[in-house]
Amino acid sequence: MTAFKNLPAPPKAKAKPVTDTRHGKTRADDYAWLRAANWQAMFKDPSILEADIRAHLEAENAYMKAAMADTEAFQKTLFAEMRGRIKEDDSSVPMKDGAYAYGTAYRTGGEQPYFFRIPRDGDLHDPDLRAVLLDGDQEGEGKAYFDLGGFFHTTDHTRALWSFDDKGSEFYTIKVRDLAGGKDLEDVIENTGGSGVWAPDGKSFFYTEVDENHRPSKVYHHVVGTAQSEDRLVYEEADPGFFVGIGGSLLDDFIFIDVHDHQTSEVHIIPTNALDAAPQIVAKRETMVEYDVTEGGDVFFILTNDGGAKDFKIVEAPVSAPAKENWKEIVPHQEGRLILSHMAFENHLVRLERLGGLPRIVIRDRKTGEEHAIAFDEEAYALGLQGAQEYDADTIRFSYSSMTTPSQLYDYNMATRERTLLKTQEVPSGHNPDDYVTRRIQAKAADGELVPVSLVYRKDTPLDGSAPCLLYGYGAYGISIPASFSTNCLSLVDRGFIYAIAHIRGGKDKGFAWYENGKMFSKKNTFSDFVAAADALVAEHFTSYGKIVAEGGSAGGMLMGAVANMAPEKFSGIIAAVPFVDVLTTMLDDTLPLTPPEWPEWGNPIASEAAYDYIASYSPYDNVAAKPYPAILALAGLTDPRVTYWEPAKWVARLRDFTTAENPILLRTNMDAGHGGASGRFQRLEEIALEYAFALKVSGKAEG
Repeated sequence: MTAFKNLPAPPKAKAKPVTDTRHGKTRADDYAWLRAANWQAMFKDPSILEADIRAHLEAENAYMKAAMADTEAFQKTLFAEMRGRIKEDDSSVPMKDGAYAYGTAYRTGGEQPYFFRIPRDGDLHDPDLRAVLLDGDQEGEGKAYFDLGGFFHTTDHTRALWSFDDKGSEFYTIKVRDLAGGKDLEDVIENTGGSGVWAPDGKSFFYTEVDENHRPSKVYHHVVGTAQSEDRLVYEEADPGFFVGIGGSLLDDFIFIDVHDHQTSEVHIIPTNALDAAPQIVAKRETMVEYDVTEGGDVFFILTNDGGAKDFKIVEAPVSAPAKENWKEIVPHQEGRLILSHMAFENHLVRLERLGGLPRIVIRDRKTGEEHAIAFDEEAYALGLQGAQEYDADTIRFSYSSMTTPSQLYDYNMATRERTLLKTQEVPSGHNPDDYVTRRIQAKAADGELVPVSLVYRKDTPLDGSAPCLLYGYGAYGISIPASFSTNCLSLVDRGFIYAIAHIRGGKDKGFAWYENGKMFSKKNTFSDFVAAADALVAEHFTSYGKIVAEGGSAGGMLMGAVANMAPEKFSGIIAAVPFVDVLTTMLDDTLPLTPPEWPEWGNPIASEAAYDYIASYSPYDNVAAKPYPAILALAGLTDPRVTYWEPAKWVARLRDFTTAENPILLRTNMDAGHGGASGRFQRLEEIALEYAFALKVSGKAEG
């Protein structure tokens, strides 16, 4: 029985079959016309979207609004709750750099942060000391979408470059601000990746340009006061499967150019005492070999999986001769201990790693080689490593949280091992951690692997199978979903929900092999792991079949599409945010922004019949069939360059053609945003309120 009553007739997309034949196999697609012919131009100017496509998307939005109309007041309640848990005038603890300390803050009611600085040892709470360098609310005023990409100051603290995207298409514009006068210079750099690295003298900077296929493929050197057309091309990546990124050293001695796809990387360096020098390669790319370089004075520290180090090791090499033949092992490979990142300081080498599915921070004394880990006690938790802005620092900064413990920010003295609590996340409306329980259970996968599942629920929630559950999953690109504190999910938990995260294969939660066994020809493990997590929650009486709402976004949206086809009867509802559901079509189209870089993750069905057949066997759009699908809410962004809007639009149309149930299939397209949804912090809460209202509605709990 559906929770949705008196619905109008859903939009009916016209069927205009288009066929595609590969490897002697022909597929028909009734809804290919929903892809705008001028999509590249439309991402930059949404007003040129073809009228019939716009009309269909707007009809879908109207239908979704009608289906959820009885929850509109409830959505406002949820929004108010979630907003009430946010300290509206929250401020970061400024990070020290030279004579100043830099931070970000919000104003009460503000959507965007502002960037400020205070004297190095000044009182954060003294408003008279706080110099506002850039006001996000002011810059974004009057714009339907506005995202601040970053703010990067010069070594001498006189200038900063900052970036913004005002369409959601992730083409960022860079401007240069004079920090003394608070005004922008005439420099305007278009179509960038959003970040830049200053030369030490503050007179020029390096940035990446994003091409029409939305790939950062070029590095340019810009001299302040000159036109973008005069910028010098420093590096261009010819392989369409690789992206380019840039970074700088804490010592200001090198610019790093990072070239990578999902499994292979290559680093080029430019000494800052010779800015016009050709980039020097550290080690030529080798398929499946990744490495990342950080400075260490007269040596580079290199994190790599070279030589079969699947879970990574750390080596060092002389700055003067960084080639692979000079690499010397410092931290050896240890199977099952995945090293995630590393940072080097004058006296210490710091690494963030994951062991036994949980993160930890390890400090290594560079002189003695002695190591120690920063210890934590909870069953499941999340760590963030911010490090420091200064190379000679003995103190680093990290954050800690769990699903019941609000985020805590610490300074940690690496020499004395003293831990200083700087800030605890404030929940203005109140939060008592003792009212909640966080657990970690193990779900047995189809092949016997144990899949971690992190849970949070109220102490008074009955564990007899009667509680509804929201089960979240992602499972791609090696990305792990941390068991961190979320104020938003409390709106579900406080209404009797179990909130669960399935740490499925495709992420790196249990090491690199966990990722490998959830990609390419092992991709289906991701989907069966998620179903196994649902089964375990039922078996241990946390919830019951038909009471589970599944949620995932982007590649996690593909997961949602796959489990909808695999086990629709186990779920009461599915929330699929910007879902990558038309996998085969997209991987067959190398003109799309992200297709060539994605082949190492999913396979190349153009070149390989085996890859074609495997993707075809799970691609959610291709495997929709006559089944009783649960209620589904799909969310799209019109200018999304990562998961294009037409994927969820086509999927929803096809689901409606085949479903044998009365449950509605809903699509909401944000006509003013891209992959990340709404840009402002409160605008984003409105979207979450819609998602949660849907989850509560299908669970019969949308009244309070």
